[in-house]
Amino acid sequence: MTPEHASELTAEVCGLAPVIPVLVVEDAAIAADLARALVAGGLPALEVTLRTPAALDVIREMAQVEGGVVGAGTLLTPRDVENAKAAGASFGVSPGATDRLLDACEANDLPLLPGAATASEVLRLYERGYTVQKFFPAEANGGAPALKAIGAPIPQVHFCPTGGVSLKNANDYLSLPNTLCVGGSWVAPADKVRAGDWDAITKLAAEAAALSR
Repeated sequence: MTPEHASELTAEVCGLAPVIPVLVVEDAAIAADLARALVAGGLPALEVTLRTPAALDVIREMAQVEGGVVGAGTLLTPRDVENAKAAGASFGVSPGATDRLLDACEANDLPLLPGAATASEVLRLYERGYTVQKFFPAEANGGAPALKAIGAPIPQVHFCPTGGVSLKNANDYLSLPNTLCVGGSWVAPADKVRAGDWDAITKLAAEAAALSR
């Protein structure tokens, strides 16, 4: 897969809804219910972070939920890429980017949303062909004003800012011309996930899906 094709596919994923839920799930047994709750609220693109031992099983379960498009987040190594692809991930997300990681995603036909935090990192990925990137960590790197400033000289690149994004500040990002969507964990708070309060999560998802962009 070429970087250009990968960017086309990740742009499609980012276009599905204003928010991609960033999910840290400890128990694969609740994965399908969580995915159904988020999809029902209007958030079909789901990022399952590889931060728990259950993450790959969670991806396998969520990949079977009708209407969902499941990706693997926190990709750090080529092995992560291979495991995520085998588990059924449709796309990948990384906090940064290395040549080995990019090579692995391209070799395994896994569209990647690669992370960048500075103009130099953005340009390096752009040179390789990645025109859709993850701005991370968004708030720690200056928030919406910083992303707006990057967009002025590099309007060819579009972003999914993640890291410190919430319902309160999401529109600050979504109003920018170089923002396709945002990533956030607030739509699936840990206490409601543990309690299995799927109605509450569907409501939070619906609020996020209604954000303008």
